[in-house]
Amino acid sequence: YDTAEDVLRDADTAMYKAKGAGKARYAIFDNTLHAAVSERLRLEGELRQAISRGQLAVVYQPVFELGPLPGLGNGRLSGFEALVRWQHPTDGTLVPADFLAVAEESGLMLQLSDFVLHCACHQLRQWQLSDPLLAELTMSINLSAHDLAHPALVARVSRAIVEAGLKPGHLTLELTENILMSHIEGAVAKLDALRRLGVHLAVDDFGTGYSSLSHLSKLPIDSLKIDRSFIAHLQPGSDDATVVGAIIQLGGSLRKVVVAEGIETASQMTQLRDLGCAYGQGFHMASPLSGAAAGEWLREQRGVLH
Repeated sequence: YDTAEDVLRDADTAMYKAKGAGKARYAIFDNTLHAAVSERLRLEGELRQAISRGQLAVVYQPVFELGPLPGLGNGRLSGFEALVRWQHPTDGTLVPADFLAVAEESGLMLQLSDFVLHCACHQLRQWQLSDPLLAELTMSINLSAHDLAHPALVARVSRAIVEAGLKPGHLTLELTENILMSHIEGAVAKLDALRRLGVHLAVDDFGTGYSSLSHLSKLPIDSLKIDRSFIAHLQPGSDDATVVGAIIQLGGSLRKVVVAEGIETASQMTQLRDLGCAYGQGFHMASPLSGAAAGEWLREQRGVLH
């Protein structure tokens, strides 16, 4: 090194790497860390431009009822989950895992959330108005820790609902188990306010966090979404099947709807039905679709919607 400033810069980079790996860790700086920082800074700058240039898009993954429904292979359509995509001009389509951490670190998360919230609410209302059979379709939207901490969260959600002309009961807001438990003290009042507004609330990635039954029973939550890591290894008699069955029973005891995500095989879907899981989504049932593609898919599904 030629300057102390450069030493401190790289030590700072290593410190954030260590923090990202958990508590009481250490990291040694090398050129790969420098490359990672440079890449993150590049993505941050490009993400700011992407929001203003309309490079972000929302795709919609269908959610189905899993009950025994004769003639309906995947079950009856219940609604959609909204998922953001970044149509990057050189890197192609980026999924949330590629850029959400950058959005959180750079203070862009609220803009991103509002974009998805408004797009999804308007799209859902358009589908509902297009056909009486779609009038009760629902939409699930993910919220971040930044959203939960934001003082105007309820007002932001209310504005999106009013502008779209949507019934609050057709909207479900999802928060991961870890986010809820990390902000439990300040979360309850906002969750109560959202419930009074009329929207539904779900715990996403359930089973991977550290929520206690006392918290879970008191939170104003409507549904639990079983984390896909349990579904991926679902085999009859396996430990994962035992965990999934326990979550489904817990949901029933607490009067929470249970949704399984990440269903990728017919065997997984059959096992979940046998275990009594109410709802499910995943590539086996339907892939995420653009708004236009989802609209066409809905027209093709008219015969099995009811």
